[in-house]
Amino acid sequence: MKQQNVENHAKIDPLFHGVIAILALITLILSIIFFVKSVGDEWLLSVIVLLVILTLVFTALMVRGYALKLQDRIIRTEEQFRYYRLTGGLLDSSLSLKQIIALRFAPDEEFPGLVERALKENLAPKEIKKAVQNWRADHHRV
Repeated sequence: MKQQNVENHAKIDPLFHGVIAILALITLILSIIFFVKSVGDEWLLSVIVLLVILTLVFTALMVRGYALKLQDRIIRTEEQFRYYRLTGGLLDSSLSLKQIIALRFAPDEEFPGLVERALKENLAPKEIKKAVQNWRADHHRV
C-alpha cells in the first residue's frame, strides 16, 4: 500500500465516484430527455421514470452522506478517547469536528501538542494536516 501523506490522503472510491456517479448522471440526463420528448404522448411514464431516477440519485447521495457522517462521529469519539488516554483530560469543546478529523493523522507523540497548537492558533484542518511531522495513515476512510 502506498504511503499516505498530506498530499495523497484523500480517497476516491472508483466504484462510487467513477461508475455509479457517472451511470446515475447519464441515466438522469436520458430520463430528462425522455421526459421532454414524451410530455404530450407518454407523460405519465416519463414522469414516473424521472421520479424513479431522481429518487435513486438522491438515495445514493444520502447513503454516501450518512456513511461519511457516521465515520466523522466515530473519528471524533476515537480521537476524544485517544486524547483522554494520552493526557487524562478531555478534548476542548471549542475544537471543530473538522479540526478533530484532521488531528487523527498525528501520531500519539505529536497529538497532544498539536491539539494545543490548534486551539491556540485556531488552525484550519489543512494547516493541522500540514503540521503533522510523522503522518499516521488512515486507510479505512470510505
